[in-house]
Amino acid sequence: MGLGTEIIFIEGHSKDKHLGRNSARRCKISPTPDQSPQATNQRQGRRPVREAFAAATGDILFILDADLTMPPEELSKFYEIARSGTAEFVNGVRLVYPMEEEAMQFLNMVANKAFGLTFSWLLGQNIKDTLCGTKVLFRADYEAIARNRAYFGDFDPFGDFDLIFRRGPKLNLRMVDLPIRYRARTYGETNIHRWSHGWLLLRMVLFAARRMKFLP
Repeated sequence: MGLGTEIIFIEGHSKDKHLGRNSARRCKISPTPDQSPQATNQRQGRRPVREAFAAATGDILFILDADLTMPPEELSKFYEIARSGTAEFVNGVRLVYPMEEEAMQFLNMVANKAFGLTFSWLLGQNIKDTLCGTKVLFRADYEAIARNRAYFGDFDPFGDFDLIFRRGPKLNLRMVDLPIRYRARTYGETNIHRWSHGWLLLRMVLFAARRMKFLP
């Protein structure tokens, strides 16, 4: 996408030693490596995305999971859709192409498909995958989303539901689902806790359904 692309790492003192700098790229690290693990370990779920977006200076904002289960080479496809005006919100979809073995556990697959069907009903638009970590939107639209955050509550532990719900009935941003090739992680373990995080996501869906379908 060009040398002007800005890369922001949100460092949570993970054990995979991925932190590094590339002098040929515009890279930022937040917080700086000399900050204590105690301070950064308080950062959970949706907070890293919000922190990164606050530090970003570009006009288009991308989310890319650091485990690289979504190949970063595919980000240019997201960029072209946004740049061309085809959509104002580009949502990655992992459930179209065949996945690598062990990329997603069976129960996670079932939950992802169930949430996709529920969102499609709530928003009146076919949405295949709500929890893919790769999403792209314009800075101005994200700032509008942030200003309206109280409308759907603040339950989301990851930020995916938060962005999809708020770009819909309040802002009417055009969304495109973009299939990606989802890989198995090659190192480390996921930070997702299936039951506790799943309960939080379900609470947000119920809250949003009440707002969108059952209140005048």
